[in-house]
Amino acid sequence: MNDHELYLACCIAGSSLATFLPRVLPMMCLSTESLPPAVRDWLSFVPVSIMAALIGTDVFFVDGAFSCSPDNLFLMAAIPSLLVAWWSRSFFGTIAFAMGAVALCRWLGW
Repeated sequence: MNDHELYLACCIAGSSLATFLPRVLPMMCLSTESLPPAVRDWLSFVPVSIMAALIGTDVFFVDGAFSCSPDNLFLMAAIPSLLVAWWSRSFFGTIAFAMGAVALCRWLGW
């Protein structure tokens, strides 16, 4: 094995550990213990925060510029989708509604 192959193998092993450990260690350490209520409450916001970070730029930015106008199709579809999410508490139902709203608006020529 030459130096280049050894370097590549070390990079792959290091990347594997960097991906594997943050996912497995919390499950191994926390699976046997009960978390305090304050920590459980705090962790309940993580999925919502991640989803907001993922879709926020797509909803509020059009062609690289911030837009809160009625011309912003994705924002106009997101507003009733929030009501569907609040009412149904269904992630997939909300996504399906939002996609349907965007498709309908585009079909109608918006």
